[in-house]
Amino acid sequence: MKRRLKSINFDEVISDSLASSEFNLVEQPLKRRVFLFFTVLSLIITGIFCTRIIIMAGLKGDDYFERAQANINQSISLTAPRGAILDRNDIAISKNELVFAVFLDPSRMIQMGESDAVFGATKSILGMEEGKIANLVRSTDLESVPDIIIAEDITREQAIAIESLGLKSLNVEQSYKRNYSDLAYAHLIGYVGLVSGSDLRSNEELTLNDYIGRMGLEMQYDELLRGTNGRVTIFRNSVGEIEEVARTKEPVQGENIKTTIDSELQEYFYSRMAQALLSLGRTSGAGLAVNPQNGDVLALVSFPSFDANNLSDYLDKDTRPLFNRAVSGVYSPGSTIKPLHAAAALYEGIVTPKNQIYSAGYIEIPNPYNPSLASRFVDWKAHGWVDVYSALARSSNVYFYVIGGGFQEQIGLGIERLNKYWRKFGLDETTSIDLPGEAVGFLPTPDEKEERTGEIWRIGDTYNVSIGQGDFAITPLRLITAISAIANGGVAYVPHIKEAPEKQVLLDISDMASALAEVRHGMMDAVEKEYGTANLLKTIPMVIGAKTGSAQVADNTKTNAIITAYASRDMNSLPEIAILVLVEDAREGSLNTVPVAKDVLQWYYDNKVNVQSDDGENEEE
Repeated sequence: MKRRLKSINFDEVISDSLASSEFNLVEQPLKRRVFLFFTVLSLIITGIFCTRIIIMAGLKGDDYFERAQANINQSISLTAPRGAILDRNDIAISKNELVFAVFLDPSRMIQMGESDAVFGATKSILGMEEGKIANLVRSTDLESVPDIIIAEDITREQAIAIESLGLKSLNVEQSYKRNYSDLAYAHLIGYVGLVSGSDLRSNEELTLNDYIGRMGLEMQYDELLRGTNGRVTIFRNSVGEIEEVARTKEPVQGENIKTTIDSELQEYFYSRMAQALLSLGRTSGAGLAVNPQNGDVLALVSFPSFDANNLSDYLDKDTRPLFNRAVSGVYSPGSTIKPLHAAAALYEGIVTPKNQIYSAGYIEIPNPYNPSLASRFVDWKAHGWVDVYSALARSSNVYFYVIGGGFQEQIGLGIERLNKYWRKFGLDETTSIDLPGEAVGFLPTPDEKEERTGEIWRIGDTYNVSIGQGDFAITPLRLITAISAIANGGVAYVPHIKEAPEKQVLLDISDMASALAEVRHGMMDAVEKEYGTANLLKTIPMVIGAKTGSAQVADNTKTNAIITAYASRDMNSLPEIAILVLVEDAREGSLNTVPVAKDVLQWYYDNKVNVQSDDGENEEE
């Protein structure tokens, strides 16, 4: 009987094998969270992909287009003109000049084999060594900045010489630079310089060829003034021949800044102070003029000044010409602090306006350890009996020793209350002026002295700070705001240089209004009375209050001279200008500052007050 062979089905064999006990698997449906995971993952990947497309094609499309173009063509940055800085009458006090700048494209230099020709040209025409250019290239992100400025403000002859070489990687373009030729504005305007590596790291908006403000208003308002650079693209064909030169991005000029500065007053103040310092054989000082009614800074000068076009000439000067003394200088105020102390003593009831104190030219304090060695604190002369008015007018030291530290039966404010009123007048804070580098003064206390020196606070320390000497120090700017508060009846405004739509209150001590009125009386006596220390100002046809001062510094080997003053048109008008003049190491103390203040206030009357009055009369007619 013939046997029939059964065919073998391998699929069934594998299926049976898997069904055996060794491979006993049970089919189960996938859990819902697995599908959810893969769905979310797909959405995330799709979202990332779509976002990247939007960024590349939309938000940063122009950047990527420019980068692609730069790989084929050559792009050269066009420097945007900085915005102008204007005075209060729209007169430009900063200027842009059109100059030539040399741009190098390092990538194209290598591609075209022009290295030797470029280095030879820059050395022979521009006087630049190869190492300097190499350092510039190494410090540049060539992906984001394909071309770099290697020289600026070159002469027309140099520009023609470079262009005549026909090098594809070395080009000359027009650019802009600031001209800082007027020394009167040096500390006010400041200057600009090329960005550094740290600037680029701290601000992603900057590129290597940008200029930024380094000082003054240029630094304070750099973002507004800087503008946006443009770009010129040199289109080439496949063999490197130039087909077209076009502006692919127009530069946008920065915003103009209108200031409160009166350029005529600024320049006169500067020239008058420069003349005074020259005649005294001195180099250093500061001057300020503000409007007490709103905080407008009308003029700000600091000496010595500098030419920002040639900064390297000033970097190592012992006189520190780059230092803004009006804003950053800290000085003992001398007797110019006496109006504040008089107001405090009157407000506290230490004295009344009619109380008199006798000045024999000094007071003596017994030495508890050796009675034969009394401590003597001198006045600058014997004034006899003085009240608060004549003490301010004559600048009697003895009167302020007594109301500050007390003497015999007369109690004084004491160092704790002096500190209280220093802070009430804001002397421990900045004014928040819109200039960089504002300093804060130093207000001494017994605890600080003992911690610093290991010695206790003595009555003599209180006497010294009562007349603005000792360790007590403030900035000229802070002093003039305090005097402005007295002139205004108790309110001072934040000093500002950029024109502001609204004034901001800096200080409000109007609760002391009655005491401040008595102080103004004494400050006007300093001008009106023959014995007043500022009597020289009397010839100016305005209502003026003033306080002179001198402070011994450098272990009493030098004397700084100061005057503060404010002026109104008449007795019924509020003061419209307050000024401060400071001369370092003056020969004759406050006598060296009063003539400058007189001429500045006289100029203001002749050119601002009297002219406006004449204009008003003509209009009425």
